[in-house]
Amino acid sequence: MKRQNARTLALIISILTYLVVGAAVFETLESKQEKSHKRKLDARKYELMRKYNLSKGDFEELESVVLQLKPHKAGVQWKFAGSFYFAITVITTIGYGHAAPSSDSGKVFCMFYALLGIPLTLVMFQSLGERINTLVRYLLHQAKKCLGMRHTAVSMANMVTVGFFSCLSTLCIGALAFSHCEGWSFLHAFYYCFITLTTIGFGDYVALQRDDALQNDPRYVAFCFVYILMGLTVIGAFLNLVVLRFLTMNTEDERRDAKQRALMSVGKPRGEVARLLPLSASTSSTPVADDSTRAKELKGVYTEVLHFQTICSCLWYRSKEKLRGSIPQELTFSDAYMQQSANCPHYMEPGSTGCACSPRQCSSISSIATGLHILSPFRMFKRRSSV
Repeated sequence: MKRQNARTLALIISILTYLVVGAAVFETLESKQEKSHKRKLDARKYELMRKYNLSKGDFEELESVVLQLKPHKAGVQWKFAGSFYFAITVITTIGYGHAAPSSDSGKVFCMFYALLGIPLTLVMFQSLGERINTLVRYLLHQAKKCLGMRHTAVSMANMVTVGFFSCLSTLCIGALAFSHCEGWSFLHAFYYCFITLTTIGFGDYVALQRDDALQNDPRYVAFCFVYILMGLTVIGAFLNLVVLRFLTMNTEDERRDAKQRALMSVGKPRGEVARLLPLSASTSSTPVADDSTRAKELKGVYTEVLHFQTICSCLWYRSKEKLRGSIPQELTFSDAYMQQSANCPHYMEPGSTGCACSPRQCSSISSIATGLHILSPFRMFKRRSSV
């Protein structure tokens, strides 16, 4: 099984196991309290029905009215400040649920607004995260130089440590502020900040929903807006540093496999190179009458080989008879160099496959551009052990 497939299967099994474990833990922690709370509410319900002589239908109607009045308890939601707050929760996918459009036109606009706003917001936070990480890496490098440390290179562990404490500091600062302004305990305020900045957004705790804060306290409103956006930026920088590294693992494995296939082609007949390379770059097994099409296909093979940067540099220093007819015309070497290669038999060893140097001198290309401009037929080539 390929490494990429094995990793994907392992991730699926891990997520399913994680879900099962989480469900079991939540059931253990919340089930008893839920039943106890339900019994207390039912007892209070029947007590109120007896006290005010309410029928079951009357109580359900009263309950419905109370639920509909709950969003309005915090004051007017759809002035500019409240609408801006709602727009933030939409494009950041927080979605508290404390307010929602009630008109059909508002619901339609909300869908289109989210359809465009969510991708833009994700790209913005991704870009900001990259810039922040670059700045932090530069500052750490300068700090190490100022402290006279021998190793001034910034490691991944340094960046992860700084990112972790930045996230923790952001959560703690928010928890202190909201516990003071909203009257919550520090734990509940920390929980609110975590749920908000991870864009979970349950809606059980929502800031700016008491004492008409949206209209009466503009400084607190501004602090909430700035905190949410800045906090999401910090979290985005940390996720950019840690999570996206794992998201590219499959791509890197695909490239590594392609490099290995290209490396296996060294020392084999020229016709086997195309068979070892990916199908998109290999030549077709069906005879093609058009020479230009064949040249383009062969050019694609050599381009792919150069791109993976693992072909022995001596691959290009074969004799003129070995290379003629297998390389497209635009990739062939100058006649001057071919004559030079033909006049240097001491490079060839008995039984070799055409490599111009001895196996001891053969080395892989360490770095090379993906373009083929270096293979100009008018340029003189000199033999070297690596390109």
